[in-house]
Amino acid sequence: MRNSSFSPKRLFQYLLILINLSLIFTLFCNWQIDSFTEKYLYNEVELIPDNKVGLVLGTSMYLRNGRENLYFSYRIDAAVELYKAGKIKYIIVSGDNKTKYYNEPLKMKKELMRNGVPDSVIVLDYAGFRTFDSMIRGKDVFGQAKFTIISQEFQNKRAVFIARKYGIDAIAYNAQDVEYYSGFKTRVRELLAKVKAYIDIYIIKTKPKFLGEKQIIP
Repeated sequence: MRNSSFSPKRLFQYLLILINLSLIFTLFCNWQIDSFTEKYLYNEVELIPDNKVGLVLGTSMYLRNGRENLYFSYRIDAAVELYKAGKIKYIIVSGDNKTKYYNEPLKMKKELMRNGVPDSVIVLDYAGFRTFDSMIRGKDVFGQAKFTIISQEFQNKRAVFIARKYGIDAIAYNAQDVEYYSGFKTRVRELLAKVKAYIDIYIIKTKPKFLGEKQIIP
């Protein structure tokens, strides 16, 4: 007798249920992160509280086609604005350092200095491989239990959520965003990145890829 439980129709039904559950979980994770972090995000430099340290999340300076990466440029502008307004005193630039030819923290440092931020207040985090690592290293490596995150709003939400779930008193300053058509792929990835952050924190208890020696900011 044929086993109907493995019929194409039944398999399609299972697949449809799985897709719906995945969609619901994705929407739930995004809703929870967005609603939890809303009160910790700021758009106006006059309103954001002072912090000793600002932490800029890294990205490449240029796109693959060689054009300027506006996400990078706008984050630098936001960090400079906070520093010159006296809202932060030190700046951690946290990013990837894959090879000697790809160095996000160094690129950020050079741009900050070009815009008037002194070398003495810039701290390089070469192991900020992803947002999760940057947050945890900010506390465990650089000794900061409180800091201001600097990135675009979509990433700031996830960063603040991660930081606060790990006991960091974090707020965020939203850098200017990129036009919607330019950032569509980024926003789709961010939907899934929030799911990954939720799983990292509550399910698999992820650890940073690398910690290393402490580098306490004075």
